[in-house]
Amino acid sequence: MSPTMAGIVFIVSLIVALAITHRPLGDYMHRVYTGTRHLAVERLIYRLIGVRPDAEQRWTVYARSVLAFSAVSILFLYAFQRLQDKLFLSLGFGPVPDHIAWNTAVSFVTNTNWQAYSGESTMGHLVQMAGLAVQNFVSAAVGMAVAIALVRGFARKRTDELGNFWVDLVRGSLRILLPIAFVGALALVAGGLVQNFAEPHAVATVAGGHQTLTGGPVASQEIIKELGTNGGGFYNANASHPFENATSWTNWIEIFVILLIPFALPRTFGQMVGDRRQGYAILAVMGVLALASVSALTALELAHGGTVPQAVGAAMEGKEARFGVADSGTFAAATTLTSTGAVNSFHDSYTALGGMITMGNMMLGEVAPGGVGSGLYGMLVLAVITVFVAGLMVGRTPEYLGKKIGSREIKLASLYFLTTPALVLIGTALAMASPQQRASMLNGGPHGLSEVLYAFTSASNNNGSAFAGLTVNTPWYDTALGLCMAFGRFLPIVFVLGLAGSLARQAPTPVSAGTLPTYRPQFVGMVAGVTVILVALTFLPALALGPLAEGIH
Repeated sequence: MSPTMAGIVFIVSLIVALAITHRPLGDYMHRVYTGTRHLAVERLIYRLIGVRPDAEQRWTVYARSVLAFSAVSILFLYAFQRLQDKLFLSLGFGPVPDHIAWNTAVSFVTNTNWQAYSGESTMGHLVQMAGLAVQNFVSAAVGMAVAIALVRGFARKRTDELGNFWVDLVRGSLRILLPIAFVGALALVAGGLVQNFAEPHAVATVAGGHQTLTGGPVASQEIIKELGTNGGGFYNANASHPFENATSWTNWIEIFVILLIPFALPRTFGQMVGDRRQGYAILAVMGVLALASVSALTALELAHGGTVPQAVGAAMEGKEARFGVADSGTFAAATTLTSTGAVNSFHDSYTALGGMITMGNMMLGEVAPGGVGSGLYGMLVLAVITVFVAGLMVGRTPEYLGKKIGSREIKLASLYFLTTPALVLIGTALAMASPQQRASMLNGGPHGLSEVLYAFTSASNNNGSAFAGLTVNTPWYDTALGLCMAFGRFLPIVFVLGLAGSLARQAPTPVSAGTLPTYRPQFVGMVAGVTVILVALTFLPALALGPLAEGIH
């Protein structure tokens, strides 16, 4: 079978599997978030944290709960790292330096999981499991909770209540993320991933002719980070390491788990607003953008543009031989279309235009299908912007799902969209303006700019992957990227919850002859077009100076 045909089979099998799970998982999540019954373990958690689970919250209280939980999580994780040498299971590692501890704490709490260090030589077992792995769960559950709150804003009328953040957080963690992670971990262990409490270093020890390999509790943490569409990894080589991604079929499982919940959430959305067609429309936009990205990235890498790749017949630099070009390209597209950041190949070694696609995926706002929860609420914000633009074109007050999109709603949607581009471009400009920060670039010229642009794009969009040539393990980069992660996560969340509160207070507007049908292919094309055009207008100058300039050089 040719590499191209193998890549097509790989992608088609993923599509079929996601299509099969879309309905049952989406319906299950609908029941989880709309049910009134609390499990015994959930009631115990509510008593311990002093929460009344049947009391609902206004959007301001919901937002304060999200911010308070995240702030406490950052402080706890920072202290955990700084006190590592005084804790058991530290494996003899000392305290994590302050700027790295800050960056890591913000990174994992914001669902970014950017790591500028080798995890296996920096963190002990306790910090890895009770600190980083816990945030893999709860940061993803926070994103899901915010998405559900926005959906309630569309579904409800004449109310200030959006649900209870603590209930949404606990249910998302215990009823959705934990069961899937358990099953996925078993599948990865069966595929050859290590799950034990040995030293985490991937070293071979020869004693009397016997060779042994040791590894940490990798399998469960690998599936946890992929399930929450998080980056990071036990080993710095990430999902290219055989302890984290053993075979081509574990590679398939990891991509499937990355996409599983984000592609099922539109079904949950359709169920909650009482019109499944709306969910299918959002799913179609996600699918169109995702398929275009995967196809373009894989084709560009298989074409192996460039002098050296053409000379050797393949763009294999930085790619794992077990996966080849096609499966590596699919993994790269999946992880940059979502807020994952896991890599099974070095994006810095991709062809110039292939690397541009990975950046473009993040610049879209990671909405195809995006992170767990964040992809859905990002796509719904883009749908709001689309109906507003359509309303201006026909001279009619825009409406979406029976809710009018007035000045308050469009301001909140616009602020949501503008936040991450501002962080990306300002951060890149500051780094390029400083000789000290330019010294961190491995390469000069357009590729060096691409390394910096990629770093701030990844941090601001809470992705976590990188063009590995850039040395970011410095106090300036750790601080700047940490700020981008924090602002890029929490400002959009506040704007989304403000939009949800505004929508929930409205009375529904009756459908009329002039109402734009938001479930037809026409609307799907409009949302996809608006998404691409907005990103092109925002980032094209920066891309022209970086990967585009390198690609046509």
